[in-house]
Amino acid sequence: MASAAEQLAANINFAAFAKATDLQKRIWFTLIALVVYRVGTFIPIPGVDPAAFAQAFQQQAGGILGMFNTFAGGAVERMAVFALNVMPYISASIIMQLMSTSVPSLERLKKEGEVGRKQINQYTRYLTLVLAAVQSYGIAIGLQTSPGVVTNPGMFFIASTVITLTGGTMFLMWLGEQVTARGVGNGISLIIMAGIIAEMPRILFQTLALARTGDINPFAIFALSAVMLAVVVFVVFIERSQRRLVVQYPKRQQGNRMFMGESSFLPLKINTAGVIPPIFASSLLLLPQTIIGFMGMGANPPEWAALLQGYIGYGQPGHMALYAIGIIFFCFFYTSIVFNPEETADNLRKYGGFLPGIRPGKKTAEYLDYVLTRLTVIGAAYITAVCLLPEILISAYSVPFYLGGTSILIVISVTLDTVSQVQSHLVAHQYEGLIKRSKLRGGSSGGGGMLKK
Repeated sequence: MASAAEQLAANINFAAFAKATDLQKRIWFTLIALVVYRVGTFIPIPGVDPAAFAQAFQQQAGGILGMFNTFAGGAVERMAVFALNVMPYISASIIMQLMSTSVPSLERLKKEGEVGRKQINQYTRYLTLVLAAVQSYGIAIGLQTSPGVVTNPGMFFIASTVITLTGGTMFLMWLGEQVTARGVGNGISLIIMAGIIAEMPRILFQTLALARTGDINPFAIFALSAVMLAVVVFVVFIERSQRRLVVQYPKRQQGNRMFMGESSFLPLKINTAGVIPPIFASSLLLLPQTIIGFMGMGANPPEWAALLQGYIGYGQPGHMALYAIGIIFFCFFYTSIVFNPEETADNLRKYGGFLPGIRPGKKTAEYLDYVLTRLTVIGAAYITAVCLLPEILISAYSVPFYLGGTSILIVISVTLDTVSQVQSHLVAHQYEGLIKRSKLRGGSSGGGGMLKK
């Protein structure tokens, strides 16, 4: 049976949206922020010859740089100010979340609530600055070693590149936080999704052009399209799937009236971690491989760069193995962060709720952990299959088609999350309207009674 919230959400129409002015402002703010991000992906950094860099990029585009370019919305191909995108911020978030579970001082901060969370976010920003500066320096060195790419090589070019790329990442981090606070959806995820969607038409046109000239087998495109369509349907089905645990509330007496026990449910998503694991895993792999890719642009690339590229390069078995391990690890790690069985069991006990056949307290927490572990195993297998299957087909058919399973998963998950947030705002607006109307009716009747007296 659908809940009251679900029934109310099903009755939402465009008339309710037209009246929700606050939601409209949030949507407009989100769209303007994404437009600003897209404009920044077309502003090149100073000191780089666009034609020479484009030629050098094409030599490395079939590897990890092509995937990175897709995530960055084409900013890497143009060497724009937003070439690093938000990947340093994601890497910093991973490091801080790992440290918050192992460092006692950070663990205490995490338990302090809103104040501790703000302090940890501040540490994350500082770490983002350091990682962005290090990654920018590696890119600057790689560009300078490439013949003809940099017009005036030297310390001034390195300093300007580091400042420009680091500033671009910090601006995107701030923009994402503003979208999360004042817009709709998660700002960082929306920025990544906007970059992927912006690159979709160009990728499709390039692939169709190669098929028209005979460079790609048309059957390969058909097979990939069928797989992508199946992946989309499968992702939507799994993301909307839930394991509902029945929660029973006992009978209670209030005055002379006896209220019957109510039953509700505790929804547990099959993919509790969401889209975070593939983003985290991609970020960790992109951080060293970007530097390796730029090191390989030179006339005499280092032997270690070529060796690592051969083992963990995009499409290689080593890369896929590390990617799968990273996804599985972050599925379990992030699930343990977003859902605490002991806290949930404690909250159920406080409000008098219990799971039928299971004792409240420790036994409930153990049962929730058991169910959640089984769901996480299914979710990790699902995300790994979705992310790796298209990558394996792309590698097998040698198709320059960078819209893999990770990109599809990110786009679908972020879209569903954003739509659900819009729906939540509409539901809240409808509830607010009902409360205002009830108060007005109560106030008018009360006022009439006082006038009669």
